[in-house]
Amino acid sequence: MVDQTELSAALRGAGLRDVADDPATCAAYSSDASLYRLKPAVVVRPRAADEVLDVLAVCRELGVPVVARGAGTSVAGNAVGAGVVLDFSRHMDRVIEIDPDARTAVVQPGVVQARLQRATAAHGLRFGPDPSTSSRCTIGGMIGNDACGTRSLAYGRTSENVLGLDLVTASGELLRLSRQGRPGQRPRVIDALDHVVRGDLATIRTEFGRLRRQVSGYALENLLPERGFDVARTIVGSEGTLGLVTQATVRLVTEPAHRVLVALGFADIAAAGDAAAATLPFDPTACEGLDARIVDVLRARRGEQAVPELPRGAAWLFVELAGDDRAELRGRAAELARACDVIDSAVVDDPVRAAALWRIRADGAGLAGRSPAGLPAHAGWEDAAVPPERLGDYLRDFDRLMRESGVTGLPYGHFGDGCLHIRIDLPLGRAGGVSVFRSFIEAAATLVAGYGGSFSGEHGDGRARSELLPRMYSPAAIRLFGQVKAVFDPENLLNPGVLVDPRPLDADLRVPAALPRRTGLAWAYTEDGGDFTQAVHRCTGVGKCRADNSAAGGVMCPSYLATRNEKDSTRGRARVLQEMLSGSATVDGWGSPAVRDALDLCLACKGCASDCPTGVDMAMYKAEALYQAYKGRIRPMSHYTLGWLPRWSRLAGRMPRVVNAGARMPVIGPLALSAAGVDPRRRVPDYARESFRSWFARTTAQRRPGGAPVVLFVDSFTNWFSPEVGVATVRVLEAAGYRPRLTSRQECCGLTWISTGQLDAAKKILGRTVTALREAAAPGTPVVGVEPSCTAVLRSDAVELLATDVAKEIRSATRTLAELLAERGWEPPSLTGRQVVAQPHCHHHAVLGWDADAALLDRTGADVERLSGCCGLAGNFGVEKGHYDVSVAVARQQLLPAVERVSPGVAVLADGFSCRTQLADLAGRRGMHLAQLLAEGIDESTVYPTVDSQRGRLQ
Repeated sequence: MVDQTELSAALRGAGLRDVADDPATCAAYSSDASLYRLKPAVVVRPRAADEVLDVLAVCRELGVPVVARGAGTSVAGNAVGAGVVLDFSRHMDRVIEIDPDARTAVVQPGVVQARLQRATAAHGLRFGPDPSTSSRCTIGGMIGNDACGTRSLAYGRTSENVLGLDLVTASGELLRLSRQGRPGQRPRVIDALDHVVRGDLATIRTEFGRLRRQVSGYALENLLPERGFDVARTIVGSEGTLGLVTQATVRLVTEPAHRVLVALGFADIAAAGDAAAATLPFDPTACEGLDARIVDVLRARRGEQAVPELPRGAAWLFVELAGDDRAELRGRAAELARACDVIDSAVVDDPVRAAALWRIRADGAGLAGRSPAGLPAHAGWEDAAVPPERLGDYLRDFDRLMRESGVTGLPYGHFGDGCLHIRIDLPLGRAGGVSVFRSFIEAAATLVAGYGGSFSGEHGDGRARSELLPRMYSPAAIRLFGQVKAVFDPENLLNPGVLVDPRPLDADLRVPAALPRRTGLAWAYTEDGGDFTQAVHRCTGVGKCRADNSAAGGVMCPSYLATRNEKDSTRGRARVLQEMLSGSATVDGWGSPAVRDALDLCLACKGCASDCPTGVDMAMYKAEALYQAYKGRIRPMSHYTLGWLPRWSRLAGRMPRVVNAGARMPVIGPLALSAAGVDPRRRVPDYARESFRSWFARTTAQRRPGGAPVVLFVDSFTNWFSPEVGVATVRVLEAAGYRPRLTSRQECCGLTWISTGQLDAAKKILGRTVTALREAAAPGTPVVGVEPSCTAVLRSDAVELLATDVAKEIRSATRTLAELLAERGWEPPSLTGRQVVAQPHCHHHAVLGWDADAALLDRTGADVERLSGCCGLAGNFGVEKGHYDVSVAVARQQLLPAVERVSPGVAVLADGFSCRTQLADLAGRRGMHLAQLLAEGIDESTVYPTVDSQRGRLQ
């Protein structure tokens, strides 16, 4: 392999503008969504087709392999390589043209499928294939793997929807592929391909195109004379081994006026498989199989409310019918339900309910990342397909194979096409586990071949299955693969080790290379056996963190959406940590530059903790990494200033006017901020003239007597910066019939210590706090938090750090204000006509859940627009030097545009102190806490004036 420095210099010398060879970026691209790990020498993000040609010219000269990559969501290892990785998703991501009359679109390979769908929807059109990763997968990646998706029964595979390709060959030849002309009038490579095909038409006619989901190998059936010698369709599914696509012309289809979902319940998944073929005469657009075990995982992870009502059964078929006549559809749906031997059924024509059901299926790949036994489940045998009429028997035999091998998994898939998806808890992290892995995969391949199936029904062969192709194809077919590869890429530069001359399926595996690691936060990884390595490998690479999750009310991953750098995604950070745990020379230890670089822009928003389908919690991992990196060492200044903010606030709260005046001094203030590690463009919030606790003690006699006891957890931000929020909370609690009480002294949740990785101090602080809360709260007394991030610590981090019975008691007792009021059955005041823009705090969304707040606001009658995403400040993140620009970019994703388009009279609901600070800093708008909004509607006779202007005190 050529020297990395020489390769990078050659690429930059050729005029490439976006070349990355730093350890963090290379580590982030070391894996895709598969089990395989190969760290690239260089990552290039081309801006145009000319740059792709330039990359290939350099790589031909130096003999360096090239791998094309879209979103990196391949589960077969077909988007990783040791040479140059070309990431098309950053710059070559445009929809170039839409022709509504011809129903075509011209796109660059890096355009995300969902973005194409939004662009075509304005014309009543869509691109047909719709894989579950559509929110982040690219059209180029779909072309590489011949992706299908849920509705392939109606729209077919990607190959059936590609009309033309611009393809760059390894030799640097640019081919414009559509229907080919006559011999002698075509490019040399096309004539050579024609010669190969005509040399063995019999093999192609008998072995290829036998079933709808025959994705394994090259799709040589498209080159038959009777099929029009369609080279473009043959390139689709070739996994980047024959050329690099720089532009595609794709077919668009019309959206039907109506869709109806028929949910059919069965005794088990094999019975659902038996029924799949019987649904096909009803002309479904989709027929998907789902096992109860996936539904159980969803309930366990996200609560009972996450699962909509399903028909009775232990497995289901979701069958979608589409058309323009609603009555005809409902009649066909009822007939379908009667035609299948089911336990129960439901016909769903409400789009909202149908979308909730489909969401279970869409998250299947991530949810299946943990097996029924609670072990890591892997994608080594992920998407085989058999003839649909034989699917039930195959499922029984496959289940028998798993039992005999001592492994389990969560099955689901495209049952109308005979395609089964499953991730299996093969013991890759155990001694001897690799040999178990190989034995199982070989046995599974033999089973599928015996059913006349395809090892890949959707994702391609990649490094996972290419070695197995001789079990499915004859020696003549395998020779044809080699001959086709030699026509396009005689020097084997493009994605070597895939399809032709494959690498062993058990080479370059990621998980076995990582050693177990018990760390300072071992209690936090109880589901992972206390092993940080296993926790980090929860990231299977499905890439949901690369999507704009705001449409679904999500948060993850704000920094990636701001920078569009893979290393700034949750997955990219996980890959860097995985490289460190694998003993990589370039990611050498917790304090390595690569780890610092990857984690630097993590906002610790915890969005991934709820939005990542595999349960990755990068905020926790970042705290662990900072703890390990700085244990016994001098820390950055911001860790002592912002990280110790509650401690400094205790002092500053004694002389707030002096501190506030000093911070506003023209020269001294900015210098002091800079010395403290704070970006000088930030305005430090003023300390309140009177703390909340002082007000509470001073006004005890003036407040309502009696009521049910509740302990109010007063965080540092409420006490010293926003006491008016605490006052409003007391008002609402008393109006609801509660009598608030406080701990005997000011306590802290330790969040600022946690977020800066000062875990030993955080444990001490939290230990004191949960003890004080238990002393203040008699058994059965609820604890209500004011600040969402601090309340979330009591519900999650406290137990993870302390693992004590006291911490568990307080977790069970802790409520948000909305949860407590809902339990009380309190009827909120009417806010009818009040317009509200709501920015849920990230930790509120991720740990506590915002459903209770939404329901409470709905009962007030307010007109609420709920925002998604992060405000961008995220505690200390947006205040620290080096983070300001990213913090602002994150705020511009959702929050700032929302407040800019509404009038000043519209309330901006932001429970989080960080969110309110960001609003004031960047938009000059005042944010309100839920308690303040509710207090507006409480009877005026109970109003507490917020400030006595004569005394500067709360009243």
